[in-house]
Amino acid sequence: MLALLAQWLLSALALIIVSRIVPGFHVSGFGPALIAALVIGLLNATVGLFLKIVTFPLSILTLGLFLLVINALMIEFASSIVRGFHVHGFWPAFWGGVVLSLLGMLIRAVLKD
Repeated sequence: MLALLAQWLLSALALIIVSRIVPGFHVSGFGPALIAALVIGLLNATVGLFLKIVTFPLSILTLGLFLLVINALMIEFASSIVRGFHVHGFWPAFWGGVVLSLLGMLIRAVLKD
């Protein structure tokens, strides 16, 4: 339970870091970042999983790069739901998803130890 809470907090921190790096990706504070991290996680676990299953052949054809498009769509959808979390267009969502993925790998490596 503690690891799940730590991952949620670190994911919110990762969103704030991405907002500082990627132009067009804005988080107005830690509260909206917490809510956005929760919404993105829930969207990836439900709608994102469904989309990944449906587009599996396309993901194989693109060697997995289409998964970045799905992540960008989930981030854009979350930005339409969460106040204080705004992504202005597909490309900021795409690059934000790439940076979030890299930070997520780093977070999982830290939490594993």
